[in-house]
Amino acid sequence: MSFVVIIPARLASTRLPNKPLADLKGKPMIVRVAERARLAGAARIIVATDHESIRAACAAHGIEACMTRADHPSGTDRIAEVARALDLAPDAVVVNLQGDEPLIDPALLAACAGRIGADVPMATCAHPIEDAAEAFNPNVVKVVLDKAGRALYFSRATIPWARDAFAANRDALPSGYAPLRHIGLYAYRNDFLQAYPGLEQSPLESIEALEQLRVLWHGHPIAVHVTDAAPAPGVDTPEDLERVRRHFD
Repeated sequence: MSFVVIIPARLASTRLPNKPLADLKGKPMIVRVAERARLAGAARIIVATDHESIRAACAAHGIEACMTRADHPSGTDRIAEVARALDLAPDAVVVNLQGDEPLIDPALLAACAGRIGADVPMATCAHPIEDAAEAFNPNVVKVVLDKAGRALYFSRATIPWARDAFAANRDALPSGYAPLRHIGLYAYRNDFLQAYPGLEQSPLESIEALEQLRVLWHGHPIAVHVTDAAPAPGVDTPEDLERVRRHFD
């Protein structure tokens, strides 16, 4: 399936200033992320940014970049603006790849894009959780699926709740119980991406602080590609950056 990758990148970061421009063995992080998208077979890769220094860094490495408004409330709104500027077809598939994922598996991007169809306007990914501490961590977003592999609900709570097993023991996950951790990678059909910013915010989205719940609340399906292995973590802190730098050494 043909797909376009748009990578939102902002210079501001409270925990890691100038994160998109952080050096990874001679190249800015945002360029390394774009290179992963290229390995995925994307038909086109565009960095969406509101800062000239990011645009210039991309241009210096032959990466297409598009300047956007600075006041977007989310990365989704930012990539929707770029998709409009590119005049993409309504049925074009757009993958939203975060700019702090320089180790993302290219196959995951292609698999996520491949879940989009005429009746599926949005897709994302997940992987099984094997650690009890992770299952009970509210910073780890969980998702439950229906028979067709579409999301029923996303939550910071432990879902599904293994009632009997957890009543006896919460130090380990029971046999046969494999909750799914949501991976923050999204694909959209372009006509839905353009409609998305106009959707009313849902109460569930506000309670859980999970933007994707807006889609389910409005009755739109989200297909979920389940991968066996957890993806390499992204870069949020100086410690994360040093870990990723060791990978490129």
